[in-house]
Amino acid sequence: MKPHKGIAMEGPIASWYARNTAGDLRDYRRWARRVADAVPPGGKVLEVAPGPGYLALEIAKLGHFEITGLDSSRSFVKMARENARAGGAAIDFQLGDAAHLPFPDGVFDFAICRAAFKNFSDPVGALGEIHRVLKPGGTGVIDDLRRDAPRAAVEAEIASMNLSPLNRWLVRWTFRNMLLKRAYDGAELRAMCARLPGGSWEIAEYGIGFELRVSKHVR
Repeated sequence: MKPHKGIAMEGPIASWYARNTAGDLRDYRRWARRVADAVPPGGKVLEVAPGPGYLALEIAKLGHFEITGLDSSRSFVKMARENARAGGAAIDFQLGDAAHLPFPDGVFDFAICRAAFKNFSDPVGALGEIHRVLKPGGTGVIDDLRRDAPRAAVEAEIASMNLSPLNRWLVRWTFRNMLLKRAYDGAELRAMCARLPGGSWEIAEYGIGFELRVSKHVR
């Protein structure tokens, strides 16, 4: 089984994505602050599907953390490593599958996955793996698009990206014909979470998406 649904984010497609997400770092910086505030100095952070590595780089700027990123795209891993090198950040970007994380149990204080969960071939496996590698008391956050996102909210999100007319059309087409069809609704997410052992979870919906927080119980 492929680790992802649909066309792989490789080559020109990966480069197009990287260019169109590099222009506005405000969202990455907001999330970086949330992660940094939740992790102790020297703590271990895992980003699943970091793409070009923009969020991991912003986290690295905010403190001394041990950051690892794992992506199934060779193109993204190469880009992320180059971006980390250029930014002087010691981040370990690896190639791998979210449903088969190459890490021992209970090693990360915080795990985050943004805008990629809907693309996983085995979302339940990925969710279970994220839970497995968290330390007792650790937190995992999945932030992604929800299938029942209102059309007006989708249009507002696209407008906020400040894209060229052509890229705006491409992004709108991608939302309607690919991303929303792959996304999950609240009932499906709750069913996945119900299969997690030894953890608690909560789902909050907003605008076009949802935020799923998983906490690993302290024994």
